[in-house]
Parts: sequence; structure tokens; C-alpha cells
Amino acid sequence: MHVAPAEATPGIDAPQPQSGPRLKPPPGGNSRPAWLRGLVVFAAAVIVLCSIVLVVIRGKSPTAGNLAQYSSHDLGQVLRLKGTTEAIQSRAILAPLLEGQQVPTLTIIRLALAGAHVKPGDLLAEFDRQTQMRDFVDKQAEYGKLVDQVLEEQAKEYATRAKDETELKQSEDNLRKAELEVQKAELGSKIDAEKNQETLDEAKATFEQLRVTFDLKRTAAQAGIRILEIQRDRAQQTMTHAQANADLMQIRSSITGVVVLNTIWKQGTIGEVQEGDQVEPGTPIMQVVNPVAMQVRVLANQQDFPSLRVGQAAKVRLDAYPELVFPGRIEELAPIGASASFSERVHLFAVIVSIQGNDPKLMPDLSAAVDLDVAGPSGGLSNARTAGGH
Repeated sequence: MHVAPAEATPGIDAPQPQSGPRLKPPPGGNSRPAWLRGLVVFAAAVIVLCSIVLVVIRGKSPTAGNLAQYSSHDLGQVLRLKGTTEAIQSRAILAPLLEGQQVPTLTIIRLALAGAHVKPGDLLAEFDRQTQMRDFVDKQAEYGKLVDQVLEEQAKEYATRAKDETELKQSEDNLRKAELEVQKAELGSKIDAEKNQETLDEAKATFEQLRVTFDLKRTAAQAGIRILEIQRDRAQQTMTHAQANADLMQIRSSITGVVVLNTIWKQGTIGEVQEGDQVEPGTPIMQVVNPVAMQVRVLANQQDFPSLRVGQAAKVRLDAYPELVFPGRIEELAPIGASASFSERVHLFAVIVSIQGNDPKLMPDLSAAVDLDVAGPSGGLSNARTAGGH
């Protein structure tokens, strides 16, 4: 039901609309309820907020950061490999292995300080060698005693040999004399002939016995002297080993470099080697490294390895010192890969990257990242990625 609006009379104010219940719009009208309009506005606000959050998250993602950091001219040319630094020239110092002795532990009495610069001939470590020096003195005395015994037995043998040779010569002369007496049997009586024959037989037996005995005495004498010579040589060898072991107790540097102490297990804890520690023979106690020439050893997986080549330029960054960046160069590529720890189908290849330049902070066993410019598969550019050797 429609109500006609009142006409305005000149000079008279138009009547104000009275408050009252709104009339429902006619069916088929374009107006919407208020709650529906509010719901639409809320949904639009949620969509806008989600879009802003996604943009912020994508702006802070590692992939976007890597693209912004490494794509200076062409996106997707940087491959990052992780590894550790090491010295090209280094020497591992081990606790000495003693010859001819079973020693459970060795005591360190002198030790070079960590970070000390050494040159060839400088003392690195010294172990307690009193036992070796005592063995050397004891074996030296035993060796001298055996040398005298060998000389004494040889002198006795020379005297006995001369005596036996004299007796053998006399027996031979008696044999020749008896033979001559037998030849004169025709000129003498039968009794004299029988006596001469008995004398000849006795002379033959005596000569043969002395000849056989002479050889046996020489063999027995030489055996006795040889036994003493073996004992003498064994004492000399033991004495030489003791002297060599005593010399091994002092370890000196063979190259110019910096001392890096190793950590060992001692008394239930792990700590650096110190003076007074007891270590087993063969235990690594320190390294002498030459920090002038350094390199990085990294692992590349079978997917990235074909894009690497010897002589390829690289950039080396230290995780502990992000501000340091060194130019590098691939020096070696392993021809054979090794299976990865998590899968036998994935193979890893060792890559040696030399570091050009030097810095006091550049030391061995530091975690480093190597950035390489590589071409993508099939001649295209690959996406920039970070490879940790997997």
C-alpha cells in the first residue's frame, strides 16, 4: 500500500519524516541485508592480509636472499659447497712407537705452546725417557761383558787348536815311523815283526782318533763361541733400540709452521694435550701446519659434480668470519666417488679448492663455504642452490 507524499505549501515548513518501522523493499529489489555486506567486507580484509603475509614471508625466504646475494649478472649460476679448511703443508705429531718394548703409556714432560711459530729443528714435545736410558745403560754393560767373553773363548780356542794340531802331528810322525819299522821286518826276527805290526796298528788308531777328535773339538768350540756372539749381538740390538727409543722421546719439527694442539680423552673428559698428560703410543697430540698455503676440502654430489672442472674460479667464505672472502681455484677433482651415508645410490666426490691470500684468522679445521659459478643442465641456467655435499 503506497502513501502519497504531502505537497509542500509555500511559507509553511515541510513536515519532518516520522520515525517508524521501515517498509520492506518490494520483491526483486537490488538492496542486500547489512549482515551480508559485513561478511563480504570481512572476507576481503582477510584475503588482503594473507596476501601481505605471503609477500613478507617470500621476501625473507633463504631462496630469495640467495638470489639477491649471488645473482649479480645471471640468476642461477652459483653453487655453494660446504667443507673445512686445511693446510696444504702439515705434519701430524704422534706419540712415539717404541721398538722392542711394550709401554702402555708415555708421560709428556715438555710441550710447545698452542699457536707457537716453529721452524725445522725446534722442539715440539718431549716424553719421559728415564726407562729407556736405564735400559740403554744396562744393555751397554751386558754387551761389553759378552764382547769380553767372546774374545776370551776365541783365545782359548786358538790355544787348544794349536795343542791339538801338535798332538795330531806327533801321532802322524809315529805312524810314519811304525810303517818304516814294518818294512824292515824281513831283516829282523819274527817276534820283532809282530811287535812292529802291533805298533803300526796302534799308531793308525791313535792318529785316526786324534783326527776325528780334532774336528769335533773345532765344531764344539765354534758352536760355543757362536752362542756368545748371538748373545752379544742381541744385547747390542737391545742397546741400539733403547738409544733409538730415547731419541724418539724428543720430537722436533721438520717444517716451518704453527703448532695446533689436539684434543684427547683424559680422566673422563675431552681436553687439549698438556704437560704431564699420559698418552698411549701412536696417539696424535698435535699438528704443525703452514698457514701460508691453505685449501678447502668439500664434497660434491653426483648431480653437481659434472659441472665442475679443474681451474674453475671460486669464492671462499668462512662461517666464523663472514666478512672475510678469499678468491679460490679448483685444484683437484676425485675420479671416484664414495657412497653417501644416508643412501648408497647417491655418490659424493671430493673437491680440493686452493685459497689465494692469507689472513691471521685463516686457520685449519674452520667451516667454510665455497661458491662456484656453474652452468645449468642441458646448456641452460640452473636455479641458484646451496649444496652441502648431499
